Amino acid sequence: MRRNRKVKILATLGPASSEEESIQRLFEAGADVFRINMSHASHELMRTLVGRIRAVEKKVGHPIGILADLQGPKLRVGTFAEKSVELSIGQIFTLDDNPEPGNDKRVHLPHPEILKSVEPGHRLLIDDGRLQLKALKNNGKAITCEVVAGNKISDRKGVSLPDTDLPMGALTDKDRKDLDAVLSSDVDWIALSFIQRPEDLAEVRKVARGRAALLAKIEKPQAVKRLAEIIELSDALMVARGDLGVEMPLEAVPGIQKQITRACRRAGKPVVMATQMLESMISAPVPTRAEVSDVATAVFEGADAVMLSAESAAGDYPVEAVATMNSIATKVEQDPTYPTIIYGQRTEPEPTGADAISMAARQIAETLNLSAIISYTSSGTTGLRAARERPQVPIIALSPVVETARRLSLVWGTHCVVTEDAADLDDMVNRACRIAYEEGFAKPGNRVIVTAGVPLGTPGATNMLRIAYIGSDGLGGI
Repeated sequence: MRRNRKVKILATLGPASSEEESIQRLFEAGADVFRINMSHASHELMRTLVGRIRAVEKKVGHPIGILADLQGPKLRVGTFAEKSVELSIGQIFTLDDNPEPGNDKRVHLPHPEILKSVEPGHRLLIDDGRLQLKALKNNGKAITCEVVAGNKISDRKGVSLPDTDLPMGALTDKDRKDLDAVLSSDVDWIALSFIQRPEDLAEVRKVARGRAALLAKIEKPQAVKRLAEIIELSDALMVARGDLGVEMPLEAVPGIQKQITRACRRAGKPVVMATQMLESMISAPVPTRAEVSDVATAVFEGADAVMLSAESAAGDYPVEAVATMNSIATKVEQDPTYPTIIYGQRTEPEPTGADAISMAARQIAETLNLSAIISYTSSGTTGLRAARERPQVPIIALSPVVETARRLSLVWGTHCVVTEDAADLDDMVNRACRIAYEEGFAKPGNRVIVTAGVPLGTPGATNMLRIAYIGSDGLGGI
C-alpha cells in the first residue's frame, strides 16, 4: 500500500464513519490516521472504534495511527430565565457567582477561576465571539462588563478569554478519566486541548509514561507566546484554527499558521493543520475554490498532516471529503513550484550525528536520483530526522516496534513498515532492498540509501548510511 503523496491525512470518526466498512473506505480513500474526539465519544465507543481501526489495519496490512483528542476545559455561562436575552452595544452586563437564572442585566458564571483572574480591560468572548464584552471592573465575585459587539446571549454558551491567563491546567476531571481509558486502549497519539503553558503538558506526560505520544493543540494566544517551550515538551503540534481564530484577530491566524509550521519543522516535530479545511463538504459533494486553496497552502508550507473534522465525522460525504483532500495534496506535490518552496524553508541541521546523517542521506538521494531513503528506526527518531529534511524521494521507515510505525503514520513522507530487526549489516541491506521492492518503491537495478544506528537496535543512534542496488531477486545487489 503506497500513497502518491507525502503529506498525511487525519480523519475524524463520528456518526457518519464509525462502522468498520466505513473506516476501511476512508483508509482506502487516503486517510492515514484516525481521530477519536473524546468530547463526543464514551469510553465504550472509543474502545469499539479502536477495535474496528485495528481490524482494518490487519486487513490492509499497513500500520494505522489513532489519535484521541481530549476535550479540555469547557467554560460556559449559566442559564437565563427566558433562555436567551437581547443586549445592545454599550450596555453594562455582569457575569457573577449568583446561580439564579440570568436576565438582560446579568448571568451566572460558574467558574471561580475566571472571576478571580479577569482584570479591567480584558475581553470576554461569548458563543465563539458572536458576543464580545470588555471587563470594566471585577471584585472577585462579579465582573462588570460593557457590550462592545453582538447583541444576543443564550443558555450555556462558551466563554473565551484571549487576554486572561487562567490558573488552571489543561486537564479536567473528565480528561483524567478519558486519559486513563485511552492509554489502556492501544491509542498512539493524545491531543491536549486549550494548552496555555508548557507546564500543561507535564501532568499528561507523567501519566502517559511513553505509552502514547503527546500532541499539543495551539488554540490560545498564551500558547503562541510560549510556542518554543511548548514545542520542546511536545511530540507534535496542531494548529487548531477554529478556537485560535476566536481568541485572536482572524487576519492574524494565517501568519501564526506559517510561524508554527516552520518552527515545528526546525525542531523536527510533526505539525497538523486543522479546522474548516473542507467545511462545505459537510453538506456538498465538492469543496469551494477557497477551501481547495486553503488545503493547498498547508501542503505548500510543508505541514505533516491536514485534518478533517465534521467533514468525515458527521458530514454527508465523508469518503468524498477524504478523496478530495487526497487529490488536492497529490496535485500540489506534483506542482513544479512545490520542491522549490519546500527547499526554500529548509533549515540547517542540528549539530548531532543523526541530523548530519539525515541531511547527507537526503543530499545523496537527490544528487544520485535514488529511489528511496530507507531508515531503520526503533524509537522513531531516525524517521523524524529523515522527514525533517523534506527529501524529494520517498522515506521508508522500518521498525520492529509496531507502536513506532503507527506514530510515524502522522509524519510527513514516511511510509511505515513493521519488520524484525536485522541480524547484521548484510541482512539490514537485503531486508531494506526487499521491502523497497515489495512495497513498489524500487525496481531491480534501482538504487536506495539505507540509514541506521550501529549497533543495530540502539535508539537514537543513527550513525550509518549505505547505498545499495536492488538486485534481480529484490535483494541488495553489488
